[in-house]
Amino acid sequence: MTAQRSEYTARHLSVLEGLEAVRKRPGMYIGSTDSRGLMHCLWEIIDNSVDEALAGYGQSITVILHADSSVEIHDEGRGVPVDIEPRTGLTGVEVVFTKLHAGGKFGGGSYTASGGLHGVGASVVNALSARLDVQVDRGGKTHQMSFRRGEPGRFADRGPRPTADAVFTPFEEASTLDVVGKAKRGVTGTRIRYWADRQIFTPDARFNYDELVTRARQTSFLVPGLRITIRDERGLPGTPGEHEMAEEVFQHDGGIAEFADYLAVDASVTDTWRIHGSGSFTETVPVLDGSGHSRLTEVTRDCEVDVALRWGIGYETTIRSFVNIIATPKGGTHQSGFEQALLKTFRKTVEANARRLKAGNDKIERDDVFAGLTAVLTVRLAEPQFEGQTKEVLGTPAVRGIVSRVVEEALTAKLTSTARGEKTQANALLEKIVNEMKSRVSARQHKETQRRKNALETSTMPAKLADCRINDVERSELFIVEGDSALGTAKLARSSDYQALLPIRGKILNVQKASIGDMLSNAECAALIQVVGAGSGRTFDLTAARYGKVILMTDADVDGAHIRTLLLTLFFRYMRPMVEDGRVYAAVPPLHRVEIVNPGGKANETVYTYSDAELHRVLTGLEKSGRRYKEPIQRYKGLGEMDADQLAETTMDPRHRTLRRVRYREAATAETVFELLMGSEVAPRKDFIVAGAAMLDRDRIDA
Repeated sequence: MTAQRSEYTARHLSVLEGLEAVRKRPGMYIGSTDSRGLMHCLWEIIDNSVDEALAGYGQSITVILHADSSVEIHDEGRGVPVDIEPRTGLTGVEVVFTKLHAGGKFGGGSYTASGGLHGVGASVVNALSARLDVQVDRGGKTHQMSFRRGEPGRFADRGPRPTADAVFTPFEEASTLDVVGKAKRGVTGTRIRYWADRQIFTPDARFNYDELVTRARQTSFLVPGLRITIRDERGLPGTPGEHEMAEEVFQHDGGIAEFADYLAVDASVTDTWRIHGSGSFTETVPVLDGSGHSRLTEVTRDCEVDVALRWGIGYETTIRSFVNIIATPKGGTHQSGFEQALLKTFRKTVEANARRLKAGNDKIERDDVFAGLTAVLTVRLAEPQFEGQTKEVLGTPAVRGIVSRVVEEALTAKLTSTARGEKTQANALLEKIVNEMKSRVSARQHKETQRRKNALETSTMPAKLADCRINDVERSELFIVEGDSALGTAKLARSSDYQALLPIRGKILNVQKASIGDMLSNAECAALIQVVGAGSGRTFDLTAARYGKVILMTDADVDGAHIRTLLLTLFFRYMRPMVEDGRVYAAVPPLHRVEIVNPGGKANETVYTYSDAELHRVLTGLEKSGRRYKEPIQRYKGLGEMDADQLAETTMDPRHRTLRRVRYREAATAETVFELLMGSEVAPRKDFIVAGAAMLDRDRIDA
């Protein structure tokens, strides 16, 4: 056999010109051709409208998702230029929508700071659209131009509504920007409607309504006063517009301070602090001169920094960073500078006040400072350097130092202020951070020393723990029981092979109101964290947990419900992964025991009921069938009233018992409920109690 000769010459090279390159390699411009890429195209058009509003032109943007899979964006900006661009001889509309790297965002001429940088957004969307229509109100006239896959021309629509499959006629010699109507004096703006090209995008690619709403809400926070309307006319199943048109309007005049308050889900330790500042830097960039040649030129850039931040009582961290209102989910130099400034400032402040704060010799770490932090960081500068067209990471090196300096100076002033209100908040914040450090150190020590011991080792567990014998975490269960009386019965009722018991004395500390230090020094809370064996707070390690199930076994009365709520608050605040993983349960002991009398020598039958309604149904059924039961019916007010057999049969034996798994579906809702029921603010809890007083059955009160 003769090997086929392989040739590789210049004629094998392909040169992609204009928008043809976009259609051949769309992933290079929009990341992917699924729903994410489809949404990226939409952001490109919306961001152009937002840039106009950011520059002070127009305060209203409308986005419409049409039933025919097209999307329409209206703004009240200056409108795309309609005059002739001298170098190409084309109208501004055609240049913007057909030429890559063309636009008003180069060199700082029209926009001091913008989301668009590379001049490819509108033209890329046009290239990947089966049809795109643009109308511009400018100079008292309404101008219109249409495109098919990036090529200008006219569509012959048969009906009143435009369609993507209408007959298209491209312009043969020169393109024409049609005048289709008159605009009111002083009215300007741009309307764009396009149909994504299904030759490019995957069949299941859809505009995500929830993602669109989230982005619109976010943008309305970042541009105070901007009004964004989202309308969904598609009627897709599973969306708010499934049965009728859905419309949401977003406008927030409070800016990023209001954004930080919106993102925060826990009670506050500090107010929302606002930090402003700016700096300048120089960089060498290629600049076109009058003859069109590129020359390296040193230019001075201004960078504005705006930060809103607040600390809450929790330990979750939420940081949102933006560059010219474009989200940078993967951070960058601005976020690095912010985090560096926070850690440096708090380390210096804690060291200066170590004696008063009882900080000891341990060093503050990043997680200590960021526990409970909610922050929104924005920087604005001309022509920032991003890593890629998707703009997820800021790369401009000089921004790190500017952000770090601005934040450090402002935060130091806050923490050392002598004003009464700011001094009180600063002290509370410093105490929280030191407590976080102590919690981290304590958790590390617990993790090192609190491992399950085998039979030959000395146990470091609390003396009151009645542990189980097996080492299989998946099978093991920890029952937290209320009081020593219930413990005695539970010891006889349990299977000691895999069921462990830990008694608690009455009502434990309300950790929603207490500090971390108070929680760690509380004997009941410390014992529970020690027995679970996985640490607490941010350092909680679910893989180190000693039990597969934690079951809260309290009395079936008001006090028992309160104790269960206190225990759940502890798990929610400091051992949340246990709840998230579905490993926390509440036992369901019965309320009544009904002994049914059987005729003759047959043994009596026992029935347990778990509510008054169930008891009523059982008794009614017995009366209808003519069967008798012993009086009085036993009413259990506590677990200690049961004997071991009854407790095992109804509450502890997996073959017969009922458990309620504590679900964790929505963190914000759960946080709100815990703060309402257990937090330090009394007034909302009082209102809640008064509002529900009418539904209370007084006969259920144990008094």
